[in-house]
Amino acid sequence: MKKLLTILIGLTATGLLLIGQTNEKSSKGFVMDKVVKSDKEWETCLTPQEFQILREKGTERAFTGEYYNHKEDGTYICAGCENELFSSNTKYDSGSGWPAFFDALDETKVKIKRDLSYGMVRTEIICAKCDSHLGHVFEDGPKPTGLRYCVNSLALDFVPIE
Repeated sequence: MKKLLTILIGLTATGLLLIGQTNEKSSKGFVMDKVVKSDKEWETCLTPQEFQILREKGTERAFTGEYYNHKEDGTYICAGCENELFSSNTKYDSGSGWPAFFDALDETKVKIKRDLSYGMVRTEIICAKCDSHLGHVFEDGPKPTGLRYCVNSLALDFVPIE
């Protein structure tokens, strides 16, 4: 009985330590720690413009973003949580005025969701780690995927290859 009570106390303590921590398992079995914050917490770590894009699903004006014509080699990461999203190797000029990629760095890095806003049917791209809005993906991209991940520059930060 004493042994059972000790085990129960240990399990309860472990459960209490895990409260507030969220992780999500992908189709490949990879577990990613989720970043979960309130709007107030997001407002303290993002600029007002980043908050509008990442948390309120906004869109920056075409041809105004820092990365739409960016050509440096490296990795594009989520501005909200630093999740690695896209490689410069898959970036191309789509002529749309936003950074465009024909593939994500890894299928576990982004989630897609049907978007019916503004009377349109689109596919939204969301960061898999912090659920931030990144942009939309379209089926008019180049080979080999035929996809165009159209991403707001304000949703990204860039880490150059050193």
